[in-house]
Amino acid sequence: MAVSDGELWRRAADGEADAFGSLFDRHAKAVYNFVFRRMASWSDAEDLTSAVFLHAWRRRADVVLVHDSALPWLLRTADFVIRNERRRQRFRWLNLARQTPATDEPDHADQVAARLDDERRARELRRLLSKLPKHEQEVVELCFWTGLDAQSAAVALDVPLGTVKSRLARARKHLRELSIAAPLENLS
Repeated sequence: MAVSDGELWRRAADGEADAFGSLFDRHAKAVYNFVFRRMASWSDAEDLTSAVFLHAWRRRADVVLVHDSALPWLLRTADFVIRNERRRQRFRWLNLARQTPATDEPDHADQVAARLDDERRARELRRLLSKLPKHEQEVVELCFWTGLDAQSAAVALDVPLGTVKSRLARARKHLRELSIAAPLENLS
């Protein structure tokens, strides 16, 4: 019988590293995928997933589980980590732009090309989602990409369940409208 997140988290809070390792094994892929979809970069997703779990280890006594799952808390933490990273990146790019001229030297290795294609597709998805209001984007990311149910998404976003459901309905409507309009935009 599988040990619950609640039990593993209690053991991790008592300092048992193996229990935390089991939690990592259980949820790292979901956190990684969530971060990749938000950042559209493999390397950022790897780094930020590590940062989420480092933060979770440091705050392991403060974690609040939902339906005996640590995933909603981890995804909420990932959202904060992503926001901080975006601020850092913006600052770095502004600083770099002031210091050196931009040069584009693409890497033509097959593996890098495949990753670039993945990142391009993720950016395109981000572009489509960016047309939605922020609160609808968050619900789409949590419920559709990460697979959380509405109750878990409500906890991750710290909003009532009804709010999540209405945001999902509006997001679906907006995405349908955008997908109909997208082919017309490509013709002009």
